[in-house]
Amino acid sequence: MVTLHDKGTFYLGGRPVFEASGRDAEEGRKKTVAYSILTAHDRGAGGKDLRVSFDSLISHDITYVGIIQTAKGSGLQRFPVPYVMTNCHNSLCAVGGTINADDHAFGLSAARKYGGIFVPPSFAVIHQYAREELAGCGRMILGSDSHTRYGALGTMGVGEGGPEIVKQLLGATYDVAYPRTVLVYLTGAPRHGVGPQDVAIALCGATYKNHFVLNSVLEFAGPGVASLPMDFRIGIDVMTTETACLSSIWQTDERVEEYYRIHGRPGAYQKLEPGEGAYYDACVEIDLSTVEPMIALPFHPSEAYSIRELKANLTDILRETEKSAEEKFKGKVKLDLLSKVRNGQLYVDQGVIAGCSGGMYDNIAEAAAILASGGIGAGYFGLTVYPPSLPVALELMNNGVTQALTAMGAVFKPCFCGPCFGAGDVPMNGGLSVRHCTRNFPNREGSKPAEGQLSCVALMDARSIAATARNGGVLTGADEIDYTPPESVERKYDRSAYDKRVYNGFGDPHPEEALKLGPNITEWPAIPALKENIVLELASVLRDPVTTTDELIPSGDTSSYRSNPLKLATFALSRRDPAYVGRANAIRERAGRAPDGALLAAFEKLGVTDADNTALASAIFANRPGDGSAREQAASCQRVLGGGANICYEYATKRYRSNCINWGMLPFNIDEGVPFPFEPGDLLYVPGIRKAVASGAREVPAKVLSGDQVTEITLKLPELTQKEREIILEGCLMNWYAAQNK
Repeated sequence: MVTLHDKGTFYLGGRPVFEASGRDAEEGRKKTVAYSILTAHDRGAGGKDLRVSFDSLISHDITYVGIIQTAKGSGLQRFPVPYVMTNCHNSLCAVGGTINADDHAFGLSAARKYGGIFVPPSFAVIHQYAREELAGCGRMILGSDSHTRYGALGTMGVGEGGPEIVKQLLGATYDVAYPRTVLVYLTGAPRHGVGPQDVAIALCGATYKNHFVLNSVLEFAGPGVASLPMDFRIGIDVMTTETACLSSIWQTDERVEEYYRIHGRPGAYQKLEPGEGAYYDACVEIDLSTVEPMIALPFHPSEAYSIRELKANLTDILRETEKSAEEKFKGKVKLDLLSKVRNGQLYVDQGVIAGCSGGMYDNIAEAAAILASGGIGAGYFGLTVYPPSLPVALELMNNGVTQALTAMGAVFKPCFCGPCFGAGDVPMNGGLSVRHCTRNFPNREGSKPAEGQLSCVALMDARSIAATARNGGVLTGADEIDYTPPESVERKYDRSAYDKRVYNGFGDPHPEEALKLGPNITEWPAIPALKENIVLELASVLRDPVTTTDELIPSGDTSSYRSNPLKLATFALSRRDPAYVGRANAIRERAGRAPDGALLAAFEKLGVTDADNTALASAIFANRPGDGSAREQAASCQRVLGGGANICYEYATKRYRSNCINWGMLPFNIDEGVPFPFEPGDLLYVPGIRKAVASGAREVPAKVLSGDQVTEITLKLPELTQKEREIILEGCLMNWYAAQNK
C-alpha cells in the first residue's frame, strides 16, 4: 500500500526519479509548491530561516480566550489579519455552570473590540469553516489547533500553540527553519468500500513511528490525485497531522477549482503543481488501488492494520494491544478486548462519524447508502453522526441523507468536536468505540482511569463504521458489504446561516467596547524571569515511549477551564501521574520562601554558592513529550505551577517544544542512549544557565543529586533562535512583549 524512499527525489515527467545525475537539488527545491508558498510568505532575509506572516488565523473556544488575554497584556490594539474564533469544543459541555457560555460571550466581545470574526456555537467545526470561508490556493493559515491542515485546497495550514497566534496578532512572525519537503506520490484509484480514513491510517502507520516525515511538509502529487473527490482529499489531508509533519500541500486541479466555485469564491483558485525537476528530501508512494479498509487500534492512529489482517489474527493482535495498555497504565486499570470476541468475531460498542475528518458530506452519504438495506438494531451498538458545519448539514437534509440515516436508527448531533477530544459520546466503561475522527489517544474518548474507568477508540473510515453498524456491531470492512454507492449529486453551498449569524468585523474594530469577562476568565499569574542559576526538582518522570499533550493536560471536561490558568493547572498530568500537581505545588511553595535547612544542605552538596541568584523550579522528564494537540496549556499549566524545564531525548513535535519556549521553560535534551535513572524528588543544578542561554550555548553542564549521590550530566539546548533565547530570559512571551514596550 505504502512504500517509503528515504532518499532525495526529483519529480521528472510527472513521476519520482531517485537517480538524476547532473540535476541541482537546491534549484530543484525551488520548484516545489511548498517552496513557492513559504517564500511568498517569508518576511526574513531568505535562506534557511523563515520568518512567516500568515494570511489569516483561526482558533476555537478552548484556546482563544487565553490567546486574547495574552495578546491584550502584550499591547494588542486590533487584529491585523482576519482572525476567526469558532465555538466547536466547549459548545456542548455542561461543566462548571456558566463558564463555557461566558467564554463565548468573551469571544464575541473580542471580535467586536479588535475587529475579528466570531462563529457562534454549533455552526461549524473550526477546520470546516476555514475550508469553506478562509482557504485559497497559495495562502497560509495559522491555527491554534494541531489539525490545521488545508493542503488539499492549495492552502498551507500550520497548527501551533496559542503563543504563535499571539505573535501574529502583534505583528511578529512565525520563525522556523526551512523544513524538509517530502513528496507523497499517489497512483491508482480507491477500491470499492475504501475511504479517506483508510488511506490516512495506512500513511500514519507507515511514517509515524519511524519519524519519516517528522516536522516536514508533505507535498501530494501524482496521477492518483485526479481519482479523488475533494472530500476524499480533505479527509486524507487533515490526518497528516498524525504523521507528525509540519504542514501539507497538494497539487490543484479542476476539482479544486469547482470547490471554490461552489463555495462562491472562484477567485481563490489557482493552478499549483510541482515544476519539472522539483526536488524532495524523501518520497512516500501510495498506490490507492491497493489500500484496504483499515483500522487503527488503541492508542494511536499509527497502530494500523487492515481489517482483513485483524480479523485473521484477532486474538493475537488484541492480546498485544492489551499488553500495551498494561504497560501504559501500570496495571491500575485493565483493557479487556478479548472479551469482545465471540464466535471468532469482534463486537464493538459504539460508532461515531464526526468532525473535521469524518463528518464530510461524501462520508455521511456513503454511510447512508451502506445502511440503506438494514438498520442498526436494538443492541448495545449505536451510531452517532456529527456534520462539520451548518451548510453541510443543510445539504445533507436537502438531499435526504439525514432522513435516511435517521430512519435507520442513527442519531444526528450538532457541529461539535467533542467525540474527538473526550467531551461527547464517552463510551461505557470497558467499551470499544469505532470512530471516523482524528485521534484515539489514551483517555481522549473521555474515560478516567484514576476513577477506575477505561474505554478506548479504534479509528476506521465512515464506510466500514456503517458496515459494522449494518452488521449489528460486528467489526466489518466496507469491502465485505455489497452496496451501491450513492448517486452523484450536484453539490451546493448555502451560506445563509453564516450571513445571518456569523459576526464578521474584520477591519471594523470598536476599541471603545469592553471585553465581557465571566468569573472564570482570569489573567495569567506573574511569571518570573530566568535567574543566573537554576535548581530543578523533578516533579514527574515519564518513561513511556511517547507522552501526548492529552496526558500532559487532559482534554474533555477539563477543557471548560481553559480560561482559568490556575484552575486548569490542577488537572495537569491527572490521568497519567496524579501525584504531579501536589509535587509541583510543594516545589513552588518552597521556591517562594527562604531555603530551609534541608534545601540548604542539598544546595551545599550540589555546589550552589549563590542561593540568592538561584531559582528553584519543578521539571518533567519524558522520553518524547508533546505528540498530538497544539494546545499550549500542556506547557502553560506546568509553568503556572512553577515549572522551569522539560528534559527529554526528543520533542515529539515542534509545536510542543515551541510551547515550552514561549512559556519560558527551558527545553532541555539529553543524548539518545544516555540513561536517565533519576526519579521524582531528585534535584538538578544548572549553574550559569542565564549566561548560557544568552550566549547561545548548545550544551550546559549540570549536577544531579539523587539521594546522597551527585552525578554530572550534560544538558543540551539545540537550535534556539535569538528571539527564543530572549523569551526564555524574560520568563515567557508575555514578559518579552512587555519588555519591548517599555
